[in-house]
Formats: sequence, C-alpha cells, structure tokens
Amino acid sequence: MATESEIRDGVNRKMRRIFLIGTLCGVIITAAVTYVFAIPANNYYWRMEIWKRGGAAWTSDKNGHFGWMWTVEPIPDTPRAKPHIVPPSKTNIRTEQL
Repeated sequence: MATESEIRDGVNRKMRRIFLIGTLCGVIITAAVTYVFAIPANNYYWRMEIWKRGGAAWTSDKNGHFGWMWTVEPIPDTPRAKPHIVPPSKTNIRTEQL
C-alpha cells in the first residue's frame, strides 16, 4: 500500500508536468502568432502596397543606403474627442431705438 507522501509526490509530479506542457503550448502559440502577423509586416510586398497608396516613401542617403519613411501620421488608437457645442447663455438684451 502506498504511503501518503508517495501519493502526494505523484500528484505534484503530475501537476508540474501539466503546467510545463501548458507553458510549452503557450510558447508555441505565441511563436506562431508572431510568425503569422509580424513577419509579413516587414515584407517588401506590403511596403510596396503602402508606397503605392501614398502612405510612405523610400529614401536613400548619399552613401546609397536605402530606408523607409512614413509620409502620413499613424491613426491613433484612441478616437478623437468630439467638439463640445456650448449653447448661448439666456440673457435679456435691450436694444434702444435711435
């Protein structure tokens, strides 16, 4: 018959294994998402699409090094605040006739 400490060691070992497998799955999923979304963003095909639409420009310096420059401001994540319209105050204005 197994003692209480042997049972506890088996449960701890099993929980540790489940935790490590979950961590490994999380790392693999994160790497896959990075590969799918971040690498195409650095692809020249997409840079050329942005350039064709007037959003960026290719640059080169006097040494012949090519670069990339955005020509438009990026759209902020937060929406712009709507302008507030202040109603005119209600005052009695008397006009005099001349």
